[in-house]
Amino acid sequence: MATPNLEHESYVSPFSWRYGSPQMRAIWSEVHKRRLWRRVWLALAEAQCSFGLVTKAQVEDLRAHVEDVDLAYAHQIEAEIQHDLMAELRVFAAQCPLGGAILHLGATSMDIEDNADVLRIRAALDLTVERLREALRALADQIERWADVVCMGFTHLQPAEPTTIGYRLAQYAQDLWLDYQEACHVRDHLRGKGLSGAVGTAASYVQLLGSAEAARAMERQVMQTLGLSAFEVTTQTYPRKQDWRVLNVLAGIAASLYKFAFDLRILQQPALGEWMEPFAARQIGSSAMPFKRNPINAENMDSLARYVATLPRVAWDNAAHSLLERTLDDSANRRVVLPQAFLAVDELLLRTLRLVRELHIDPEASARLLHTYGTFAATERLLMELVKAGADRQHMHEVIRQHSMAAWEALRRGEANPLIQLLSEDSTITVYLPPARVRTLLDATHHIGDAPARARALARGLREALKTTG
Repeated sequence: MATPNLEHESYVSPFSWRYGSPQMRAIWSEVHKRRLWRRVWLALAEAQCSFGLVTKAQVEDLRAHVEDVDLAYAHQIEAEIQHDLMAELRVFAAQCPLGGAILHLGATSMDIEDNADVLRIRAALDLTVERLREALRALADQIERWADVVCMGFTHLQPAEPTTIGYRLAQYAQDLWLDYQEACHVRDHLRGKGLSGAVGTAASYVQLLGSAEAARAMERQVMQTLGLSAFEVTTQTYPRKQDWRVLNVLAGIAASLYKFAFDLRILQQPALGEWMEPFAARQIGSSAMPFKRNPINAENMDSLARYVATLPRVAWDNAAHSLLERTLDDSANRRVVLPQAFLAVDELLLRTLRLVRELHIDPEASARLLHTYGTFAATERLLMELVKAGADRQHMHEVIRQHSMAAWEALRRGEANPLIQLLSEDSTITVYLPPARVRTLLDATHHIGDAPARARALARGLREALKTTG
């Protein structure tokens, strides 16, 4: 956790220092946003120069000052005029004695802001995709390491049938792979607003250049410089449904990581004790209880993921309530929702990477659980073999169920599990299978189907796919 020199006498968002990486915070910083605004203004001036509206000297003047953001001066102007983009425009213009006079020619604010926002979203998605790649590689390593190690599976949070640790890990990897594919798809189909003016008709640019064809050509040149394609039709903004798609991708990642973290919390409880977060030598688990080793990273992940899950609804409202050619009721929340969603998911992925790489897995705990509950799971093997030997499936199911309920009651009283003895001595069973065969079938260790092969195949497929998509 970074602890920069922040002024904490006033409110500071935890995303400013506690959650997320310096790289993601830089993408969503105020200075970076204003530099992107200036890049868009410069690209517009360059295109207008090629159409004879602006001189090369004016463009060079702008280029010389494109990085010179003066946030304090811009805030001073904004306090007076109540418009952040116009304040930045005035600062930029004042820095450019030649080029300042032609800045923003024909543009409306969202021609600048929306294209800059898409550049930020794209950069943030690029970082998110790279984090996903790292997490998937780490999961593939662990899947292969633990593919054959048998553990008890649970359904309804009750012991069910055996699986393997690697196969369980493969579930999380499969979910994240779907998230990765969706993130790449949305990233590759991001589009900017283009240059379409106050209501999307590009009337100001047509007026400047004399024809719609020239206005379109200028727009193509600007967007090529920015490395973006433009929506075919817009209002004053690009369609806010694009933000909704982005937020859904992030919420999907959060959902996958929430499940991983929640499962880890369940498996870390001492009654199971199979998995455990890394715990530093001097780490404190509780201020009151010195013995505690709480799953604080997994709990933090579930807390942040729960927050991210709420954000697509805000983006939905922004898209649905952008009335006629635009209303401004999306502006304030987008300043919060977009950066915080990316920073929260960034933190989720960073913690996931550490947990996966340093996850402590106790095979002995898995073996103990399998010893305690595996006999119940192995009754399915017994039932299959009884039917193959000619027994009535429904009758045998009831016989096994009654003995299983008696065995559960014995366990509840703290006694040893009597199920093997009960089943191997029941004459309605041994008429079909000898007692020794019944006892063999009730060993659940090998009742895992093809879980190891499936887990390895998924890990192998991930590695190959990541090679071709990187």
